Order: sequence, then C-alpha cells, then structure tokens
Amino acid sequence: MIRPIIIDTDPSPDDAVAFLMALASPDELEVLALTTVGGNVPLHLTTRNALMALELGGRGDVPVYAGAAGPLAGALRTAEHVHGVTGFDGYDLPEPALRAAEGFAPDRIVELVMARPAGSVTLCCLAPLTNVALAMIREPRLAGHLHGIVLMGGSRSEGGNITPAAEYNIHVDPEAAARVFASGVPITMIPLDCTHRALTTAARMARLRAIGTPVAEAFYHLLRFNKTFNERQWGTDGGPLHDPTVIAALLQPHLFSGRLAHVGIECHGELTRGMTVIDWWGVTERQPNALVLNRVDAEGYFNLVIDRLSRLRPA
Repeated sequence: MIRPIIIDTDPSPDDAVAFLMALASPDELEVLALTTVGGNVPLHLTTRNALMALELGGRGDVPVYAGAAGPLAGALRTAEHVHGVTGFDGYDLPEPALRAAEGFAPDRIVELVMARPAGSVTLCCLAPLTNVALAMIREPRLAGHLHGIVLMGGSRSEGGNITPAAEYNIHVDPEAAARVFASGVPITMIPLDCTHRALTTAARMARLRAIGTPVAEAFYHLLRFNKTFNERQWGTDGGPLHDPTVIAALLQPHLFSGRLAHVGIECHGELTRGMTVIDWWGVTERQPNALVLNRVDAEGYFNLVIDRLSRLRPA
C-alpha cells in the first residue's frame, strides 16, 4: 500500500535528502506536499531551499506551502552557525524558477489531511513543530484523522545540540511540541540518541558522489560543508545525517528499534527549556505517547539513502 505523506521541513541539506528520498520512492510513498517553517534559517530561505532542491531533483510538480515564520511564543532561534547563512551553503545552486503555492501551510495541512479517509495521511516532521501545532489549533479533529506523525527531534541521554539539555527542533518551539505530544496522535520519535549513530563518513560520502548525477554531486558538497561543524566540534569522521531517518523509518522500519514511552516537553526551565523528558523506564504512571527509536542500523540506513538518491535522474 502506498502511504500518503506531508513533509514539514526547514530545509538544510539533511531535510532535502529526506524529501528527495521520499520522492524517489513512489511505490511506497505519495508526497502530497512540502510545508515550510522558520527554523534552521528564516522562512523565506527554508522555502527557497525546498524549491531549489525540488528543481534540482526534477520534481516541480510537488506543491510547497510556506507556513509559520516563527514559534508560537517568543523569537525564532536559527542555526546559521551550522548550516551557513542560506541553510544551503557549500554548493552554488541556481535560484529556483519554481514558486511556492498559494496558501498558509497549517491551513493546507488541515485541508489535505481532512480530504483523505481517516487514518490515511502521515505527517513527516523534520523541523520545529509550529505548523503542525497551528494546524491542530485550526482543526481540533486533525489528530484523530491522521495515521500518525513521524518526527526527528528530541533526545533521551545524548543531551542537546543547541543547549546542553535540548535538541534544536524541540527547543525552537517547545510549546508547539508540547501540544503535538499531548494530542493523542500516534507518534514515532527519532531523537539524537538514534541519529548520532548514523554519521556521514568519508567512505559513505564517496559512495554518494560515485552515483555521478547532478543530485548526488550537489549533495556531496552540501553535506560535506554542513557536517564540517560536527567534525570540528566532536573530532568525528562526518556528522549525523538526521532528518532522512524519518523517511527511512517509513520505508524500512526494520532498520530501527526502540520502545514505547511517555515523552514530556519542558517549556519553562531556565536551563532545560525544550528538553524532552522521556520516561524510558516507566517510573511514572503516565501512559506512553510515542514510539521512541534509539537504535539504527547505520550501514543499512546509508545503503537506503544512497539507493534512493541514485534513482533521481531528472531529464
């Protein structure tokens, strides 16, 4: 069965690899739309980057809807120190001829989900959860109409990558994350504990470049630039390829393992705002609200990424 999905994203190269993988998997996934949000870089750049990657991949047929420019509360915290000033630094791609479609992303999420049979559409969330929370506010029935949400975000024991306690996507809009995790929708959460096991090593990047297509060449350079931050910070061979884990978990769930647990979102702590408090050992009476994946077969994962990107050969 082909699963309809909507991908909510703030494109850096990781995000783009994720949605291009999905688009290269038409026998398994139907991408209804991309929705963009302010995150890694401001909204006008996340939208531009989504359009640029779609154009590179020859998929101008996929609508892109721009959404929230900032979080539900407070100012947007971007991450140019990791992704560069454009979010796509490291390789010169032409300005896209594609344009965003008409409409506000949260409204389009509601329309696309509610137009399909209940339990059919999955939201794939690669960014702060602002658009999804706004969609749930606009349509209270949305959570009950979804098949589920698969998201990259949070951390259990890895600590944070934007503060000592918090992973970036959750930290940027913890109020939105709290609303989504309390909504009752089935959630699969892929935290840093999982993604930090899947590094873009030199050998894996060489395999990507060896595909020999314009898509592969562009993302070889984009990811090399993007992961320099982690290499300098940690002294590792490459950095985590975070967001494509969301698509990989839909395509080949056997690559991952984890357990059901209750995930709470800290919205108020001076030092812990945006922390995901995961009751891994069931020490509270709170019912699980997410399947938390903490292990990945890294070789199998990269085999899948490279296989799907190799299928993108636009005319």
